[in-house]
Amino acid sequence: MDPRAVALLACPVCRAPFELDPSGTGVRCAAGHRVDRARQGHLTLLPPDRRPPTGDSAEMVADRVAFLSAGHYDGLTAALGQAVSSAGEVPPRTVLDLGGGTGHHLARLLDRLPGAVGLVLDASRYAARRAARAHPRAAAVVADAWARLPVLDGVADRVLVVFAPRNGPEIARVLRPGGHLVVVTPAPDHLAEIVGPLGLLRVDPAKAERLAATLEPHLARVGGSAHRWTASVQREDIATLVGMGPHARHLTPDGLAASLRHLPASTQLTISVDVTTYARVR
Repeated sequence: MDPRAVALLACPVCRAPFELDPSGTGVRCAAGHRVDRARQGHLTLLPPDRRPPTGDSAEMVADRVAFLSAGHYDGLTAALGQAVSSAGEVPPRTVLDLGGGTGHHLARLLDRLPGAVGLVLDASRYAARRAARAHPRAAAVVADAWARLPVLDGVADRVLVVFAPRNGPEIARVLRPGGHLVVVTPAPDHLAEIVGPLGLLRVDPAKAERLAATLEPHLARVGGSAHRWTASVQREDIATLVGMGPHARHLTPDGLAASLRHLPASTQLTISVDVTTYARVR
């Protein structure tokens, strides 16, 4: 675990900075609070009065790994990287991926930012296990996005939120002055070819307005761009795509299997996302 990534973390009990324990098996703060690192490499940093959040299951995480590894969202990762690089006057040195899952996108970004370190925060311990191995300069933490984040004030040059919850006050707190939040959200025509046939959740037409409401008055929009492309996906790819996201909680396996049988063996699938950049309101 990179000591520079650990230095971004705050103790969930007393909010003091963490450092690596001399034994190398965990982290500790000056007040003596200590957290052991799981054998898979991640930390669990939840407030003592908070129940563990419900994160993605092992099956959902496995589907996410399969779909992302196939490269269907490489265009999304590229768009995210462009937004991260173009925001601000200097390249970021600290990147926080909030709700970052397996760390797939963050790892690709860190490859483009040789001097940077990253943190993946996610509610799923199964995702954190994967994220802990995603990149040598990234640390993975099980955390609750709706609680106080186990991150020190003003330490993040960039915060990423890709299809994940947005806690405006906490994001603003952990951003450095001059830092930026980069949010990726689905556009109305995202996955258009399968939404109807499979009965998937539709994108709320007022999503942009709701996004702004969750972030204001703490953060202000400073830029944005739309990205749309098509990907040739096989029927089994669509099954993993559905299984890795919120749709999986609204469909039964038998119902999904029956609907998939009505799809062609290969589909030209629309991937359509909006990438929006925000700055902290001073």
